[in-house]
Amino acid sequence: MQFVFDLDGTICFKGQPLSAGITAVLEDCLQHGHNVIFASARPIRDLLPVLPESLRQLPMVGGNGAFIAVNGEIRENAAFDGTTVEAIKEIIAAYQLPYLVDGDWDYAYTGSEAHPIYQNLDPLKLAKKVVLQDLQAIVKIVLFPGAHHQEIMTQLQKLNISLYEHTSENIVDISPSGIDKWTGLQKLGVVKNQFIAFGNDANDAPMFKQALKSVCVGGHEVSKLATLQVPSEEAEVIKIIKHLLECQAPKQF
Repeated sequence: MQFVFDLDGTICFKGQPLSAGITAVLEDCLQHGHNVIFASARPIRDLLPVLPESLRQLPMVGGNGAFIAVNGEIRENAAFDGTTVEAIKEIIAAYQLPYLVDGDWDYAYTGSEAHPIYQNLDPLKLAKKVVLQDLQAIVKIVLFPGAHHQEIMTQLQKLNISLYEHTSENIVDISPSGIDKWTGLQKLGVVKNQFIAFGNDANDAPMFKQALKSVCVGGHEVSKLATLQVPSEEAEVIKIIKHLLECQAPKQF
């Protein structure tokens, strides 16, 4: 079986690396002959640091599907077209929005250094912080809309993009049109109804809809699409992974 795991809020918490307990149960998955894939909103640059070295060679979907990595190396990325980039830049300028914009590796950031996103940004110093105009290809954009949230959403919804709101953090996560975690998983050869997905947020919905079984961690609205739901507690996540490992065939889940 293929097990697909979101990271933040699903198997790692408060921006911290995977715990010893979570790492052990994922390694148990591998030892039992299952495949493990990570599918995160983080770009690969920020995904690698939260994983122990023993798991960094596993297949990864980053940037909500915009990045595909195998053996710790980016194999493919999907960039915005120039017209869309210019339209988003106009919205940024009109509302003076702080942002995090990711290129294929480097990034531009103008938000607060106190924001959790900044705290988790390039902790291993693998990339360069540059000005926006120096990014050649733009792969993922996070906007901080502040008090103008609804106005900005109205403007963004007119564009041909993939868009996710994270209301608890008051951020808007933007990917190129047609890009999501499920499209990324397909590029890794994942087949509909032949994997189990773990997630906790709206950006996990595309893969939940295609999974044989899906596990929502916590109480997000995406739980309506999940076949199982567990509290946002590490012990409960470990428990459900172990339960699924004990099942010998999909019909027993």
